Amino acid sequence: MYYFREDLKSKKPVNINVPDKRIKMGLNESSLDPFEVVKEEFLEKMKNVHLNRYFNDITKTLRKQLANYAEVAPECLAFGNGADEMLYYLFNSVRNDNNSFAVSLAPSYFDYKSYSGAVGLGIKFLSLNTDFDFSVEKYLKLCDNENCKLAVLCNPNNPTGNLLNENKIIEILKRSNQLVLIDETYFEFSGKTFADKIYEYPNLVIVRSFSKSFSAAGLRFGYIISHPDNIKELEKVMTLFHLNLMTQTMISTMLEKKEVFLEHNKKIIQNKEDVYQKLSAINGISVHPSATNFLTFSAGDRTEDLFNFLNQNDIAIRPVWHHPVLVKHVRVTISNAGHNAAFLKNMKKFMEEN
Repeated sequence: MYYFREDLKSKKPVNINVPDKRIKMGLNESSLDPFEVVKEEFLEKMKNVHLNRYFNDITKTLRKQLANYAEVAPECLAFGNGADEMLYYLFNSVRNDNNSFAVSLAPSYFDYKSYSGAVGLGIKFLSLNTDFDFSVEKYLKLCDNENCKLAVLCNPNNPTGNLLNENKIIEILKRSNQLVLIDETYFEFSGKTFADKIYEYPNLVIVRSFSKSFSAAGLRFGYIISHPDNIKELEKVMTLFHLNLMTQTMISTMLEKKEVFLEHNKKIIQNKEDVYQKLSAINGISVHPSATNFLTFSAGDRTEDLFNFLNQNDIAIRPVWHHPVLVKHVRVTISNAGHNAAFLKNMKKFMEEN
């Protein structure tokens, strides 16, 4: 006897295929340890956060701090365990029945498909053009269906790294009959946000993360920005105590020292430009401009061999060659000077010797 949803029979477990190496440049993580930045302040703040209780004033404090940072009202926010959990809750909140589906561009964030499938929400894709642009009319045509419950746009897009055309996003917001999710996970690197438009477009939902720009991938904190009416509906599918008080205290402390993290981001952007120039100068490498903390590039027919060579030299990057638009492409996370130098040294060595 099978005890679960019928569609789970054919669903594969979520899996990240990135090798675990000494130099980790595959998951867009930061080389900065946030605990080392805020350790003393965090431990002091924890003295007033009692983990034997469900409630603490730290939740209200965090909401006010986050609202100030995002430049929205506190009632325009919902937060939880990473952007992934916020996506999961959002997908769950819009699913109506087995015919419900979302629309996304492709290639884009890998786990839109994973988390929509986890809640039984279908998903349809419009492929990007070879220049990473797309047709608004084709996108809206996919959305023009009573069963389409969500339009998804990743901006900047992962794994291509580019910002989408702003006018096209506005056009979709104006003409869509469903919620439009803009994934701003890399907002701090791109500097582009639509958060100031949540009242102008009440169908707009924005998701962000602390995993990238605040160096806290292992902490798991993400949040949604939207019109208060949307937040109220979204919270109906969220468990009441889903985000632990210790994480809330850590994030609150990090926001008090946000300048440290934002300065680190500026350094990452500088490092990215340096790596971009040096990668572009290597014969046989084609690298794309990026508004994120990663670069996507190709070594042509040698890409897979290059990927394996870097693995053998204890450097992990990520293959992104599974979609035709990015065939023979990989993605590297920009890291500290030492990791970047090791990566470039091995890149040059492989390309010169193979």
